[in-house]
Amino acid sequence: MSIRALARASGLSTNALSMIERGRTSPSVSTLYKIADALGVPITAIFRTETPKKAIVFRKSNERNRIILPRGVWEGLGGEEFSGAVEPLMLTLERGANSGHLTMRHSGHEFVLCLDGELEYEVEGWRYNLGAGDSLLFSAQLEHRWRNAGASPAHVLIVLSGYSRGESALEYHLVIGKAALESTDT
Repeated sequence: MSIRALARASGLSTNALSMIERGRTSPSVSTLYKIADALGVPITAIFRTETPKKAIVFRKSNERNRIILPRGVWEGLGGEEFSGAVEPLMLTLERGANSGHLTMRHSGHEFVLCLDGELEYEVEGWRYNLGAGDSLLFSAQLEHRWRNAGASPAHVLIVLSGYSRGESALEYHLVIGKAALESTDT
């Protein structure tokens, strides 16, 4: 995408974008959001650093990458280092945690397995109530969101696969989910 096209799509001036590109100015967070929106990527893609990818990833339980969220915990299960297009992750969601009012879409497929607790997934307006042992598989290009519909924490295994090269489907879930997990709506 040219700077002019990015300027039109983001509402920023070509001069401002050129200054950012050349390192002459540091963009504000709101400017970064405008750029990410114009490019159609989550803001985290701007900060992404490529880690070396491996054909085999072994991860001990106590060595998982963990991100503490306001209403839960995200745990990487090795996909962040794997050379293939698959990212398994574990979510622990407190009561009322949700992905927000906005739906998410990304390339690839999404597999969800509720290990315990209750989880409601909405896909293209259809609601699926998952209890312990229930699973859901769908094309991630369909609009979707989730919430812990139960009275206790939920533990969920999610596997994101088949997404486009250079895209991290996980980022869509972390960006949207992290903001929404702060919500106390049930």
